[in-house]
Amino acid sequence: MAEESAPDIIQGQACPMCKKKTLTLMEDEREIPYFGRVYIFSMNCSSCHYHQADVEAAEKKEPMKAELEISTEEDMNIRIIKSSHATVRLPHVGSITPGVASNGFVSNVEGILNRMKHQIEAAVEQEDDAAVKKKAKNLLKKLQKVMWGHEKLKLIIEDPTGNSAIISDKTKVSRLKK
Repeated sequence: MAEESAPDIIQGQACPMCKKKTLTLMEDEREIPYFGRVYIFSMNCSSCHYHQADVEAAEKKEPMKAELEISTEEDMNIRIIKSSHATVRLPHVGSITPGVASNGFVSNVEGILNRMKHQIEAAVEQEDDAAVKKKAKNLLKKLQKVMWGHEKLKLIIEDPTGNSAIISDKTKVSRLKK
C-alpha cells in the first residue's frame, strides 16, 4: 500500500455560522481496504463548535443498500463508511437520517451502536412519559446485548450516492431502488 500523505488543512477561515475567522478546513485522501480511495472533508469552528464532515469515494458509485446481521461480539469491529447522504437503520430501534446537519464518517459497528445509544439517551432526557422512558430503557438494554453478542440485530445503510459501505463478507449489497 502506498504511503499516506498528511491531510490538507486551512485555518482561519470565516465560519458560516458565527462568521468569525476561526474555521478550520481539512481534506484528506485515504485508501480504505475493500472499498477504495476516499476523500474525507471536514469543517470545525473553534468559536461556536460548528462541525460538518463528509466522505466521498474517489470513483463514482451506484446507489446502494447494504445489510448486515450483527450476531457476534466480533462484528463490533466491522468497518462502516457512511456518507452524509446515507440513512443508517436499525429496524425496531432507530435510524440516523441525512439532512442539513448530517455528517459522513468512517467508524465501525460498535461506533454506530454507540451513536444510536447516545441518540436514545438524549431523546429520553426530555421525555416525561413513563411508558416512553421504559421503552427507551429496553432499547438501550437491547443494544448492549447486541454489543455483547447475546442478541442479533440488522444494520442497514441506504445511500443514493453509493459513497457508503459495510466492509464484511457478511454484508448483502444491492442496488438502491429510488
